[in-house]
Amino acid sequence: MLAGPGVHPLWCAQRCLRCRVLALRGKPSAGGRMTSTLAGLLRTELPIILGPFGGLSSIELTSTVSNGGGLGSYGLYGYTAQRIQETDELLKGATDRSFAFNLWLPSDEERDPSPTDFAHARAAVAEIFAELELPLPERPEHFLPPFDEQIEAVLECAPAAVSFVYGVPAASVIHRAHALGTTVIGTATTVDEAIALQAGGVDVIVATGSEAAGHRVSFLESAEQSLVGTFALVPQVVDAVSVPVVAAGGIADRRGVAAAFALGADGVQVGTAFLRTRQSAASDAHRRAIDETLAHGTVLTRAMSGRLARGAPNRATRLIEAANAIASFPAQNWLTGQFRAEAGRRGIGDLQSLWLGQAGRMAKFDDAVDLLTELRLGL
Repeated sequence: MLAGPGVHPLWCAQRCLRCRVLALRGKPSAGGRMTSTLAGLLRTELPIILGPFGGLSSIELTSTVSNGGGLGSYGLYGYTAQRIQETDELLKGATDRSFAFNLWLPSDEERDPSPTDFAHARAAVAEIFAELELPLPERPEHFLPPFDEQIEAVLECAPAAVSFVYGVPAASVIHRAHALGTTVIGTATTVDEAIALQAGGVDVIVATGSEAAGHRVSFLESAEQSLVGTFALVPQVVDAVSVPVVAAGGIADRRGVAAAFALGADGVQVGTAFLRTRQSAASDAHRRAIDETLAHGTVLTRAMSGRLARGAPNRATRLIEAANAIASFPAQNWLTGQFRAEAGRRGIGDLQSLWLGQAGRMAKFDDAVDLLTELRLGL
């Protein structure tokens, strides 16, 4: 039987993931919730995780969170094996504490666009390239480095934890990670995804509500059909699985942390509030967008990457959506990345991916150390 959406092919040797979830739903978890604390699994002082920012991670922010007692995370989207190894060396030079690497699993949603579709998508952003005096890019041979090379590099680095989005990692990957002493973290946007992740053998599940910034990392159903808020999602995931659950989405201060634990979560993952701090790789324009965008002013769009993501609307998103010429992921993300990098260097927020969550205006701290102190007060 073919693998379902978002599932590594090795996972479905006998029957599809969706069937397994249906079989598991409603069954009580063996022995109730795990007694192991999240901090113990992660080898951290605090049950607080830095959201992994694909493209916006920094050595300084990741190490600052780790050195402060949390789990610093570093997003490796688009990284080659060599760059992963170099990043590992830099992080280990900046902290002797636990940190996590984050990878995007390949899924059925990824496909190369036809030459016609790619040409239409490129034409839709031609005026942006002209404005920045950049040449229109030619289609590359590959849009992303091979996942197998990425995971091999990560396992060679043996971080304290490795987190995954867009699916369930292969059993062989989880087994090898465990042999190295690496904790495996999965990410769910629905209860069924959480059940699938637990059945697949992950150690920790991040339940990410639809308020959260950036990409909606759904893998059983479309992202549009998997929009569940944090308050509804977390307690239902807690009731459905026995592994530790981390709440994500809309958490920016001590109140969000306290609320997450009241809902039954074992920890929290915080993204936008850390993205606003000076230690992140966000541009000043991005930080201004976090400060200024109202909760109801954020949008869910496929314009910048080909996958649904939450952020602030700008001229680039409006232009692309109006043209109705969005290439599939990862081609669209690669295409817009060719001008986003230059826009970031020039501080042009209207041409960047301004990912931020609905609690963005609650992000008040310029320094990650101060933010971590604030979050700690909610424990």
